[in-house]
Amino acid sequence: MVSRRVLAHAGLALGALVMLYPVLWMLASSFKTQAEIFTSASLVPVAPTAANYVGGWTGPGLPFWVYLLNSLLVCSGVVIGNILSCSLAAYAFARMRFLGRGPFFALMLATIMLPHHVTLVAQYAIFRDLGWIDTFLPLVVPKFLATDAFFVFLMVQFIRGLPRELYEAARIDGCGPFQIYLRIVMPLLKPALVTTAIFSFIWTYNDFFSQLIYLSSPQNLTVPLALRSFLDASGQSEWGEMFAMSIVTLVPVVAVFVVFQRRIVAGMAHTGLK
Repeated sequence: MVSRRVLAHAGLALGALVMLYPVLWMLASSFKTQAEIFTSASLVPVAPTAANYVGGWTGPGLPFWVYLLNSLLVCSGVVIGNILSCSLAAYAFARMRFLGRGPFFALMLATIMLPHHVTLVAQYAIFRDLGWIDTFLPLVVPKFLATDAFFVFLMVQFIRGLPRELYEAARIDGCGPFQIYLRIVMPLLKPALVTTAIFSFIWTYNDFFSQLIYLSSPQNLTVPLALRSFLDASGQSEWGEMFAMSIVTLVPVVAVFVVFQRRIVAGMAHTGLK
């Protein structure tokens, strides 16, 4: 029995090492010179240097903290928008009676299977006519309209699991629908809200395609676009600086996951999605 456990743990450790090797190689490469990066696969730099971090932080174009701040601003708006709008939509679908609730809910779920690229042209035309291109508005404002059907469905499943006696007691005490939402649903919805906030942050922080479409000015670029600017197809690419800033950009995501990983599991378990 002991030998099986040892072999199992050794196998898992070996698998983890294989999965982590690209990240470890990127970390090692961030301390290597430009010439050493692609001539050695070793995880130990021959002549370690911090020049890549210094050069990457001060460029390209603008200090890298500007791009980090832009990403955090966009992520904050998306998280707030998803929490507010998706919880309201989920409460309406789960507990309120209105004409067409079933078909509308089915239509909302169908949008999960609709590729984002299908609606991209129409959305871009709308945002262009509104004068929102090259601003954060196309990335943030739609989130206040409950456009992420996955999070709505996540919260609907959670709200449906709450005892109906809570709603009936609140109605007897004179609470209206909005008061029930604020005083009963929102406090009990905390696990699902935390899960929504975490996934919204991570997905938005790592999103490259949408930000590439709508952002162009250097002062508005986010982290994924800033990392791309280190690579020049027609000239010299600063691989070392890109690897160094890639390590820097991993810190917020890893920190969020480490701090809230238990809440992610709790939120998913409460909603019955495992």
